[in-house]
Amino acid sequence: MPLLAIRDLVKSYPRAGATGATGTGARLAVVDVPAFVLEAGEQRALRGESGTGKTTFLNLIAGILAPDSGHLALDGRDLAALGEAGRDRLRAETIGYIFQTFNLLQGHSVLENVELGMAFGRGVDRARAEALLRRVGLGERLHHFPRQLSTGQQQRVAVARALANHPKLVLADEPTGNLDARNSRKALALIREVCRENDAALLLVSHDEAVLAQFENVQDFRVLNRAAPPATGGAA
Repeated sequence: MPLLAIRDLVKSYPRAGATGATGTGARLAVVDVPAFVLEAGEQRALRGESGTGKTTFLNLIAGILAPDSGHLALDGRDLAALGEAGRDRLRAETIGYIFQTFNLLQGHSVLENVELGMAFGRGVDRARAEALLRRVGLGERLHHFPRQLSTGQQQRVAVARALANHPKLVLADEPTGNLDARNSRKALALIREVCRENDAALLLVSHDEAVLAQFENVQDFRVLNRAAPPATGGAA
């Protein structure tokens, strides 16, 4: 059984200013994915420009958004059949998410940021949090605040937090978008290495060809997503 299996997944939003024949608002499809499969431990990149629906796709996988229709099974559980609370629990237990903007809590230390991520899953394990932060080169900055770190260091905190709950799947949304070329290469190598060490699958989305070139398995999200606008079209 694959770690992630998707079939006929659709997500749409109301189209501004439009009404359908019944008087209800017409809707704009953002994600329409007929099929997608990711195996346990697999590392795959999705190529996608802004506006192709790739962040929405990751948010559907993470259970942050609920689909309009379709089947999305993660680790053998159907997310579409779960309520919001059930999706939250499954996300905390199974998924690590690395956001482009990191989403660190500025009023908490590096160590507290990782521990707070643990609190929503299996519980706080300070020894593991410290070990992960040492692994990403932040052992001397456990009690620093995000504002005291460089952009690259903040990104490392986000990596440690994403792996804190022993996730089976790590989602990475343009995780190197705020880094220069040198730090981007280093950060991506770290993400992939730590995922391998923790037996976590990795699904990364990016528009950066230098990032995509480092993956053996790259898929074009415009081909995968039937709702993606043409290359010369507007954003979705």
